[in-house]
Amino acid sequence: MINVTHLTHAYRQAPWRVQRQWAGAFLLGVLALAMISALYLDVTAQTAIVGREIQTLQFETIKVQHENADLQTRLATLLSNANMEARAQMLGFRPAEAGEIHYLVVPGYVRPKGVNLAVTEPATSTLATPPEYTQSLLEWFSTYLQPPASGIAGGVLP
Repeated sequence: MINVTHLTHAYRQAPWRVQRQWAGAFLLGVLALAMISALYLDVTAQTAIVGREIQTLQFETIKVQHENADLQTRLATLLSNANMEARAQMLGFRPAEAGEIHYLVVPGYVRPKGVNLAVTEPATSTLATPPEYTQSLLEWFSTYLQPPASGIAGGVLP
């Protein structure tokens, strides 16, 4: 009996070892929680940075679109009929009169046809899909498994 109590007493751990094990487990849990929190914070920060970059790029896109619209407006103003006529007169041009107009015939030149904006019916395709390609697998099996009845109905027996 002395041997058994001596053995259990030898394997029983001291209370300070148990406390150290619990403290180690607690610190390991805190460390794991801190690592997960740091990872979450890093992902969130990267997401915020990318979101801000997207907002900046969207702002720049809108700014360029506004500049483009302004330039198109300026171009339309410069190319307006009244403005072009005033610039032509400043350069010494004047409207041509009937006797001053000469036409030149160019051999081989074909006048371009005007644009036809009428709605036309779509052309029917001559390349229709054959029925073999529109048949489902179940339909094919059913026709394949049906016995040929034309020989029996025609009076010819096998």
